Amino acid sequence: MPSSVPSHRISVAPMMDWTDRHFRFFLRLISKHSLLYTEMVTTGAILRGKDIHRHLDFSKEEHPIALQLGGDSPAALAECAKIGEEYGYDEINLNVGCPSDRVQSGSFGACLMKEPNLVAEMVSACKGKVKIPVTVKHRIGVNGKESYEDLHHFVSKIKEAGVDHCIVHARIAILEGLSPKENRTVPPLRYEDVYQLKQDFPNLPITINGGIKTHAEMSDHLTKVDGVMIGRATYDNPFLFADVDSLYFGAKETSKTRESVLEGMIPYVESVRKNGGKVHHVLRHILGLYHGEKGAREFRKYLTDRMHLDTATESILESYLSR
Repeated sequence: MPSSVPSHRISVAPMMDWTDRHFRFFLRLISKHSLLYTEMVTTGAILRGKDIHRHLDFSKEEHPIALQLGGDSPAALAECAKIGEEYGYDEINLNVGCPSDRVQSGSFGACLMKEPNLVAEMVSACKGKVKIPVTVKHRIGVNGKESYEDLHHFVSKIKEAGVDHCIVHARIAILEGLSPKENRTVPPLRYEDVYQLKQDFPNLPITINGGIKTHAEMSDHLTKVDGVMIGRATYDNPFLFADVDSLYFGAKETSKTRESVLEGMIPYVESVRKNGGKVHHVLRHILGLYHGEKGAREFRKYLTDRMHLDTATESILESYLSR
């Protein structure tokens, strides 16, 4: 990959219950260069949890990979950032975008957009502890703080604190009355606000996120900002990423097929199973592999009929490929 192409050019959004290490390994068989994010891990889970390794461990194949942290204490976030760096993560990302009630009850996520000075302290504290980039994923605003002027003020504060990169979901978050799912669809997309940010902060890398599903959309956004983050479309249609390395990172074309991806998953599923993991915890993530292709429904049914059985093994994939 050309050294001039940053990994954040195309990235995969952190998604709770979805972007675990199994899905990330699977996606790495499709794209080697896109930047992957973990699910959000709270500071409490790291500092007070009984199984830090379960939250933070990942496969070497997953690089480049960013650890997303959730919290509102600058000191706790800085301590967790240091632990993340020691685990080998390539970036520390602070969650200032999640609108769920559970996250709000912990006083972090999107509600922190109302407290730009605190977020600046969080960034500064993390920057003082690690050498890897510290980034913030945030919304364009929240109800009550939804003007472009509010957004500009927020970004100016975290830029002064040394943030290395902003990932901006181009919707406001409505903190009361909408579910997290509705917050991904109901507030209108305001891409122009993100483009304006890039114009106002030309030296700050800006990635855009929200509602992006096609390569045509990705390419258009990249004429105006530095990176594109894809969320649900990655999970629904993972083979969308089959062309990412060649289109956006200058990598040479490879003969990548869905079947070669399944072949690559066989030893991984075997390893997970032999280490006490459940086969369906892995295979649930690959059901969209044939999205839009003839036989997609049959593929999903073949896996779902078999992967929950107590006797399930990697042979499910072997038998599917040998049909």
